[in-house]
Amino acid sequence: MKAKLLISSLLLGTAILAIAKGDPVLMTINGKDIKLSEFEYLYHKNNQQQIEKETLEQYLDRFVLYKQKVADAEAAGIDTTQAFIKEFEGYQKDLAAPYMVEDTTYQWQMINESYERYKKEIDIDHFMLPIGDNTEMTQENINRMDSIRTCLLNGENWEDLVERFSSDPSKPRNRGHYGYVSSGMFPYDFENELYNTPVGQISKPFTTQFGVHMIRVNNVRDRNDVHAKHILKLFPKDATEEQKAVCKNQIDSIYALLKAGANFEEMAQKESQDQSAKRGGDLGWFGRGRMVQPFEDIAFSLADGEISEPFATQFGYHIIKKEAHGVPSLSDLRPTIERAISRDGRANLIRERRLNDLKSKYDFKLNSGLDAFLTNALNANGGQYDSTFVAQTIKNASLPLFNYGNNKSVPVSALYPMMNLKAYIPGVESAKNYILSNVDAIAEKKLADYHAHELVNSNPEYRNLINEYRDGMLLFEISNRRVWKAANKDTLGLERLFAENRAKYSWDEPHFKGIILSAKNDSVLNLVKADIKNFASDTLTDALHKKYGNEIRMERMVVKQGENPFADYLAFRTGDKPERKGYEEFMILEGKILTEPEEMADVRGAVTSDFQDVLEQRWKEELSVKYPAKINKKVLKKVK
Repeated sequence: MKAKLLISSLLLGTAILAIAKGDPVLMTINGKDIKLSEFEYLYHKNNQQQIEKETLEQYLDRFVLYKQKVADAEAAGIDTTQAFIKEFEGYQKDLAAPYMVEDTTYQWQMINESYERYKKEIDIDHFMLPIGDNTEMTQENINRMDSIRTCLLNGENWEDLVERFSSDPSKPRNRGHYGYVSSGMFPYDFENELYNTPVGQISKPFTTQFGVHMIRVNNVRDRNDVHAKHILKLFPKDATEEQKAVCKNQIDSIYALLKAGANFEEMAQKESQDQSAKRGGDLGWFGRGRMVQPFEDIAFSLADGEISEPFATQFGYHIIKKEAHGVPSLSDLRPTIERAISRDGRANLIRERRLNDLKSKYDFKLNSGLDAFLTNALNANGGQYDSTFVAQTIKNASLPLFNYGNNKSVPVSALYPMMNLKAYIPGVESAKNYILSNVDAIAEKKLADYHAHELVNSNPEYRNLINEYRDGMLLFEISNRRVWKAANKDTLGLERLFAENRAKYSWDEPHFKGIILSAKNDSVLNLVKADIKNFASDTLTDALHKKYGNEIRMERMVVKQGENPFADYLAFRTGDKPERKGYEEFMILEGKILTEPEEMADVRGAVTSDFQDVLEQRWKEELSVKYPAKINKKVLKKVK
């Protein structure tokens, strides 16, 4: 019942800080104005979520009570606690993400680009030289690669030059010929060259983190993948011919059932020894070069919907069902594409794009005096960056690092936590470059936080959502303090309610009240039975637990017939002997059959629920006095 109260309260949402022109105040509670637009929004949202629509008057009463409870939570300071602030900030970050339009738009472009590229396979040759240890060495290899490209354009043989000069470790087996490749197989900067080089052309030299590259595009073809399911009977390790024959008989029996009309997916779940069995044998989509032979050739040769005859690979005997061929849909591929984007250079591109958009949106400006400040400070430190410079200059610098938004600024000292105290960088320019390389990390967080804050003012949908979470959190905590937890903790209050309403807490059926003891075997149980007379009744359970430890289990209960199989068997004498793995024997340690509860603890759940209702009613009465609602009846008539 209390869970339902929480859910319905959360659905109420919370205050919209309405800024629309002509939005009148509907009511005031605890000094806070509640605008008409807020009430209308929550009223209509509530009715959309109710099976039976509430009248305006019914909803008004619940809304006022909800606002009074939130006011009580704020008066208790719940919204100022570190625990609340930390949790709420986490929600803010998650809730703001879908509203970061720059993020989602650019990421969607990346996803679409990757999907369109996935549809094509490109036959390429590859040439590679090492990346240099420094910029000068890398440039030398770029120049060298450019000379090799000129030789190729003048007619020299690709394979011969690869043999003589390429550092690609795969050249001994492929002589620089990669065959057909596709999107997702290479780093993003490599992939860009791959898909932007025309057929028959040789790219200009380009670099990745792995080396200096050049590719030749020989051909482009449409991708043709296969979506298949399979059933596998695995060969045992070092299988003998006899063991393989057993697998063959098993797979033949399965094939016969399939031909007779058995469901392939059900047979895969039941019989297949592959991890895909739980998915009905589904292997998803795959292209050439992903499966062993002859699995690949057979999968590609089947017609859509066709089931293969049993065949063997190095792993065992298979039956394939081909579902479809062509290119998977974007929805099928999207999770794979998004994972790939998160792992390669595109993630940084999306991040940089977002940061640049936020810088532009919120007028980010690096302090114009920063360069002179750092130059002078570094010169005063001997023209070098070291721990002394960080401690004396960066840590305490109040000079603005950058400005943004509505007169917001961040001091240079904000760089201190990001500075490497062990680094030594000689030279003023090198030192400044290192220091300034950390600015974007700070700017990204500050601008993202500012953007989320500004969304509250600029985006009504987000404002409604974030406030709904905030007030929902406040409502839960204050209700827990005043009603739910309070009822459970107030033992005297529970006892008093039970005593005053004892007749209400009756049973329609007898209940067993007592302790059932389970033992690991009959020997332990017999020892326990012999020991019982040696202990006082008020210390019996503690003494047995101390002596026998995990050799026994004791379960205290108040149950009616049908609620516990052990009580049914031992106390009510019904049903078969139940089983409890590891504890095979059991007995009633103490207990009896009751027709009425003896004490409050026997019906604690029901009493607690009623006591929560009592506390709720007291709280309502208190709220109406502490936070009376001043409602403008004329404005209420305007509710649409």
